[in-house]
Amino acid sequence: MPGKHETSRNSSSVLKTTTWGAVIALTAAILVAGMIGLNPLSQPGDFGRPAAQVAEKALTPTVDSGTLALENSFGGEARHGQPVQGKALPSVSGTSPISASSASTVASTNHSNQTELSNPSAPGENNGSGSASAGANDEQRAVVAKIAPDLKGIDPEKAVEVIVQYKNSVGASEVAADGATAKAELPLVHAQLVTVKGGSLSSLAAHSSVAYISPNRMVRGSLDHVVTAVNADLAFASGWDGTGVGIAVIDSGITHGIYDLNTNDNSTSRIVYNQSFVPGDSSTSDSFGHGTHIAGIIGGNGYTSETSNYSGVYRGIAPDANIINLRALDSTGASTDSTVIAAIQQAIALQGTYNIRVINLSLSRGVYESYTLDPLCQAVESAWRAGIVVVTAAGNMGQYNGAGTNGYATIGAPGNDPYVITVGATNTHGNGNQTSQSMTSYSSKGPTSFDHIVKPDLVAPGNGVVSRMSSTGNAIAAAYPALAVYPCNASRTNCGAQYGSARYMRLSGTSMATPVVSGVVALLLQQNPSLTPDQVKARLMKTAWKNFASSTSAKDLGTGVVYQIQQDQFAVGAGAVDASAALAGTDLAPSNVGAAKSPKVTYNSSTNTLSIVSDPSSIWNNSVVWGNSVVWGNSVVWGNSVVWGNSVVWGNSVVWGNSVVWGNSVVWGNTDGSIGDGQ
Repeated sequence: MPGKHETSRNSSSVLKTTTWGAVIALTAAILVAGMIGLNPLSQPGDFGRPAAQVAEKALTPTVDSGTLALENSFGGEARHGQPVQGKALPSVSGTSPISASSASTVASTNHSNQTELSNPSAPGENNGSGSASAGANDEQRAVVAKIAPDLKGIDPEKAVEVIVQYKNSVGASEVAADGATAKAELPLVHAQLVTVKGGSLSSLAAHSSVAYISPNRMVRGSLDHVVTAVNADLAFASGWDGTGVGIAVIDSGITHGIYDLNTNDNSTSRIVYNQSFVPGDSSTSDSFGHGTHIAGIIGGNGYTSETSNYSGVYRGIAPDANIINLRALDSTGASTDSTVIAAIQQAIALQGTYNIRVINLSLSRGVYESYTLDPLCQAVESAWRAGIVVVTAAGNMGQYNGAGTNGYATIGAPGNDPYVITVGATNTHGNGNQTSQSMTSYSSKGPTSFDHIVKPDLVAPGNGVVSRMSSTGNAIAAAYPALAVYPCNASRTNCGAQYGSARYMRLSGTSMATPVVSGVVALLLQQNPSLTPDQVKARLMKTAWKNFASSTSAKDLGTGVVYQIQQDQFAVGAGAVDASAALAGTDLAPSNVGAAKSPKVTYNSSTNTLSIVSDPSSIWNNSVVWGNSVVWGNSVVWGNSVVWGNSVVWGNSVVWGNSVVWGNSVVWGNTDGSIGDGQ
């Protein structure tokens, strides 16, 4: 919203857009949060989430705990001169020791479903107990371990869609004996989408060929000052504009015929491919309004804003890149795991045809198991291994404190995967200066649930971002008309509907921040086409701007609540993306897959301290070039130590694998007024 800052928001577990702020600041109804990373309104609760999430909430009263949602935010958060005082901190301080401990290194995540999903003991083995009953118990435990926690206790007579991952590509025919009906093949993750009764899940899991069963969870879909804040204007002046690089936008579709997404002479569309994966809907246009906004942040050339008397030029980060439009989110901004996986599969298949080097996923959902079991995480890893940089939203649950973690441990999937680049949202406070950035209250924070991966990896401007709007059937703009940005009079002293139709809108959320990083990736790959995904990730993390203050505060525009934000490693990651610095960098990480995997963090309860534990295959143990102090930089590494002694964060599956958190209507269906942090 004009003149508004982004407000802190909660993140969600539904697969949806991650947009947050503008919408919430405009209305008391909060859209579903967490999935899309877009946030039309910024305010506590839903406004800190993706705009698509917020919009979805307004458009659909209830949200399934399994829904994929866009990470979005619509508003902006206000930063004050002095941070709000919080509770006294435990003994862990901002200068707590951090060690890249080699003694407790994390097992390599260069995994496959075939080896990590099985019980250490084969079903029916004696297991050293000498008891047949012990073997039977082991077998039963092995079967239970193959079923996702959010499938436990389901009505045995209810037909449910599940994704069945197999240990290899064979064995799929076996499940038919248990009444399972195959609906779609998902070869990317050695899986099938099937329909089966709840009572047959155990029998299904008992097959030796079955690795893991999870529900077909729902998913939903974080420019005016953005370009200069990330130094993309300097990159543009040096000739880097994304030419020749293909970016797959897996979102709610992209409206056709938008001038900003044409070539500079306005003769040819740069949307070079369109396909819908939404069941029963072949349209690739954007009736929801999220995907078009995302595409504009990535590659809009600002044509309409330059020719129609707008108050600013709304150019994207890579204004000559090609866009591959893979529609996976429906008209409400929602989707499912299988739909998104199918779109990822197609992006890989089209990789050579359109030089697809980047996939943008401004969406997320809740985390129900380790990333090694999650089919959505397995899909993004497959794209990464195929040579495609996957950029995904962190989520908009930073304001959520329902589990007592002050927004920590709320990173959504697939942003919890250590391979991909996960992006949080900053607020530029209406300025185009890199140094004006501070974290938004709604941006989700690490470490990740279950695996305790250090996330996000990077942050970027995501509050109150102006980009192209879908001109026809835009559900977000229809529900929240104040998000629209109108042209002005000739002197640009007055703007409004009397001077023409709105062609842009202002949204907030990690959904908006994600395409900023995707655009920067395109610039880097235009300059250095031979870079691998891990080399790109490492370069961006090392060259990120790291000079955040140890803390800041943000005011929720909807409620007036002021949030204290610890700008520690779990909030800002390696720092704010810097296009110019990345292009000027020369350090080259190893090219192997996993070289830049995000590290884990361990908690020592006896000393109340945290340590970073890098994977042996990664570069983070090399203190000369890629060590912790070089990449993360900030001496105030950890924030509120109250979290670190909390069993909620450190492995309590009862909380983080439970719909109490990820299916909570407080998170996904908050009806507070507006979202966004103030400027």
